[in-house]
Amino acid sequence: MKPHRESSSSMKDLLERQRAAHLASAPLTAAQRIEWLDRLIGLMVDHQHEIADAMNDDFGGRSREASLMADVLAVVSSLKLAKAHVAEWMQPVPHEGMFPDAEAWVEYVPLGVVGVISPWNFPFNLTFAPLAGIVAAGNRCLIKPSEFTPASSALMARMISSAFDPSEIAVVTGGADVAQAFAALPFDHLLFTGGGAVARHILRAAADNLVPVTLELGGKCPVVVSRSASIADAAARIMTIKGLNAGQICLAPDYVLAPAGEVNAFVSAAQGAVASMFPALEKNPDYTSIVNQRHFDRLQGYLADARAKGATIIEINPAGEAFAGNSRRIPPTLVLGATDDMQIMQDEIFGPLLPVKPYESIDEAVSYINGKPTPLALYYFGDGEEEERYVLDHTRSGGVTLNDVMTHAFAESLPFGGVGPSGTGAYHGKAGFTNFSHARSIYRQSRTVEAEYMIRPPFGEPLRQFLTAAIAR
Repeated sequence: MKPHRESSSSMKDLLERQRAAHLASAPLTAAQRIEWLDRLIGLMVDHQHEIADAMNDDFGGRSREASLMADVLAVVSSLKLAKAHVAEWMQPVPHEGMFPDAEAWVEYVPLGVVGVISPWNFPFNLTFAPLAGIVAAGNRCLIKPSEFTPASSALMARMISSAFDPSEIAVVTGGADVAQAFAALPFDHLLFTGGGAVARHILRAAADNLVPVTLELGGKCPVVVSRSASIADAAARIMTIKGLNAGQICLAPDYVLAPAGEVNAFVSAAQGAVASMFPALEKNPDYTSIVNQRHFDRLQGYLADARAKGATIIEINPAGEAFAGNSRRIPPTLVLGATDDMQIMQDEIFGPLLPVKPYESIDEAVSYINGKPTPLALYYFGDGEEEERYVLDHTRSGGVTLNDVMTHAFAESLPFGGVGPSGTGAYHGKAGFTNFSHARSIYRQSRTVEAEYMIRPPFGEPLRQFLTAAIAR
């Protein structure tokens, strides 16, 4: 079943319908927001197996358990956290007034209608997890999911329409032309999750309406393996995430910096880790295919380019399988001797390929990381507190996990977001609530004589004395 494609005018009508409903009513109460969150939780719980089926269809083979963990359980956790804390988050925050009897406070008020453009790699997670913050903040939402996962997009549209009126939350579907028109709508806020190249187009489209944008992008997330680290443990944890969704994750490790002299040990440990997780790959239900032929060819192109430029390619294929041409499965593959003129060291990989580079000193490793655009995440393995602190203090990244990979994104109370080229803005937990709210300052003036007359001409000696005393070191 092909999803319905929306026209620009129909999307604008939906947006205006949601905005009219938002303006016509008082802000949603905590109880109403909790009821909306409950509806979303119910959708995820009730449709969990359909969700796994749809993503399996879209990928041509996707681990059901991985789908249930990453696209259902993680979403339910986000929604439940928002449900538990939304009443607390909504409380006004008192501030100090200018006079003893003045009052000042901040109220977090809804923005209005938030647009969400979500990607294909975790289509439900990266749509419904942001909804936790969007709904907790009292907004309405219009969603454009990826055309690369049509079964998931169609299911998402059916799910949302079964539980929400279009004036509350709605899904529109279609290709790149629809996404382009969607990004040009005058939302009160727009969230885009995807690649940096597309993000530039999104920002240009949103700029015409001065729409504030949250960007969740990616980049080349580095892993630093210290000399003090357990190579076996680091390799196992790195390859676990590189094998999850076949590495099609914005937070997946994009390259490993291993101590000089330890690269071979890392390779052996990585081979053992993959073999223990995936004794075979081609028909293994725990391993995921590359989402489409275009991305499969892109990844094969990285390997061909690296090989032609002198890299050593180590395919980890425990059963020695010859993959069928239509399976779109690529084994976890290590790339040794990768250089910066290779495409694999320039682009975000988004697949199960992993360059491993040696370093002599931690200064060298940090300098290499800082020579590249700021990544969405950085990973460090090691037991030395001083070196760990050095890496944290001398690098930039959206987030960090120490002695593991990607775990910071599973901690729902921590803000999740990038910095610089890897994104702007954050969500998850309270950060999502504040990101999709307006912090509205409110001040009730004092009734004292000083408050009324202090700044009103004619200015006299009392004001001059006040200014002299106030403007001082």
